[in-house]
Amino acid sequence: MTAAPTVPHVVDEADAPLEAWNDPVRGVVTWRTLLSGDRTPTRGLTLGVAEVVEQVGAEARLHRHAQDEAYYVLSGEGVLNVDGVEHPLSAGSTAFIPGNAWHAARGVGTEPLRLLYVFPADSFADVVYEFPDGTP
Repeated sequence: MTAAPTVPHVVDEADAPLEAWNDPVRGVVTWRTLLSGDRTPTRGLTLGVAEVVEQVGAEARLHRHAQDEAYYVLSGEGVLNVDGVEHPLSAGSTAFIPGNAWHAARGVGTEPLRLLYVFPADSFADVVYEFPDGTP
């Protein structure tokens, strides 16, 4: 099978489908994948915007995947836990998360934490999430 050609591509966030997790294992997060080879004529990276709301009394939901990941905070405040070390996040913060590191971001305050996320992967479908209880 021959891969589809890649071409310059522009997408508006509002046009990307809204996806979500809302359960005790994965937590509460919504996202829109903007670039992903299975959805757009792109390759080599997957990029999107996630929104994490504060969950009073709830712990951030740790997960990991083989790919490195980077976050850029668009708005809001939060905390990023990477392998047990917490890092404050605010608009303008950038974080690099090594592949296979246990990590989770949680919102702090009334404004949702909005993150731009990037994976060095052709497609979001290539990113296999693992949770501590073994849930895929």
